[in-house]
Amino acid sequence: MQHVDVKIHQNVATILMDRPDSRNSLNPTLIEDLMTAFSDVHQEKGVTAVVLSGAGNDFCAGLDLGVMQEIASMPPGDAAPEWFNAWNQLTRLIEQMLRFPKPVIAAVDGSALGAGLSLALAADIIVASESAAFGSVAVRRGLVGATTTALLAFRFGSALAARMSLTGQPIDAAEACRLGICDKPVESSQVWVTAVDWANRCSQAPREAIQATKKVLNEDIGESLLTQLNAGAATGASVCTTDAAAEGIKAFCEKRPPDWSS
Repeated sequence: MQHVDVKIHQNVATILMDRPDSRNSLNPTLIEDLMTAFSDVHQEKGVTAVVLSGAGNDFCAGLDLGVMQEIASMPPGDAAPEWFNAWNQLTRLIEQMLRFPKPVIAAVDGSALGAGLSLALAADIIVASESAAFGSVAVRRGLVGATTTALLAFRFGSALAARMSLTGQPIDAAEACRLGICDKPVESSQVWVTAVDWANRCSQAPREAIQATKKVLNEDIGESLLTQLNAGAATGASVCTTDAAAEGIKAFCEKRPPDWSS
């Protein structure tokens, strides 16, 4: 795996996104590496829980907009299937995490934005550092964060999903704690340790009970969520073909404010 590092410590596996220079933004290779890592850890009988984390100063800054700019520069007929493939790939990863039979704890230090927030929300428990920030920022780039919005609504209700997805304004760790997204923030040096502690708490229950409980939470109660994620992928891909999306992506890559006047 090119962009993911997996380590096993006693009964807990750590899956580390390792693209620190790009703030662990999700390109196709990283997404495939994450799917492979979760599949491999699934087969490890000695592993009872997983910690998902990011290298460097951020958890995950979202989809790699450099890759998105490459797609946006293609002729429309070529770009449309590429957008669908990109969103479908992300949706498959999120669904894999939701169906994963072992507890997943997201250890969030720094930013979890857009699709990065989706990864955190697909985990069962979020541990955040005092410097963590959470944002559903797609709308500010002319995009639709359908996956993030669906997960926010599922985990915390439509009011919070509307607030975060319509404004695109990130919230800090203290506010996330107040809203119930994460527990009390800890120092950056303690994020992984605290996440492992949560993993060990979950591991005190028998595997069968944990697996059945996760199925109730994410598949039975969340049955409509899986449908919404697939519908959202189609919506997200469609919006990516608009002029607003092209301008938002280009402006971000050029490090300038977008011009929505046209």
